[in-house]
Amino acid sequence: CMGLIHGQYDAKEEGFVPGGISLHNLMLAHGPDAPGFEKASRADLRPVKLDNTMAFMFETRYPQMLTRYGAELETRQDNYIDCWADLKKRFNGT
Repeated sequence: CMGLIHGQYDAKEEGFVPGGISLHNLMLAHGPDAPGFEKASRADLRPVKLDNTMAFMFETRYPQMLTRYGAELETRQDNYIDCWADLKKRFNGT
């Protein structure tokens, strides 16, 4: 799971607000949204300091589930998966 405590998360600048968390179980797609990927792909490869932000990540091989309460919250972002819809295919398998 990935969570944001304060500031802005650089891999998903839109829609990931402080206090928000995303849950990505083992072997499921995860990563930056399409604009974040494009921005990072064109960035100069040099050290960059991120100010005024604090995020966290927990990784586990064990499956995680939402509680009924969490699944039914009005603030749940049901369209979260759409952030990857505009990712361009860059692997051809050859």
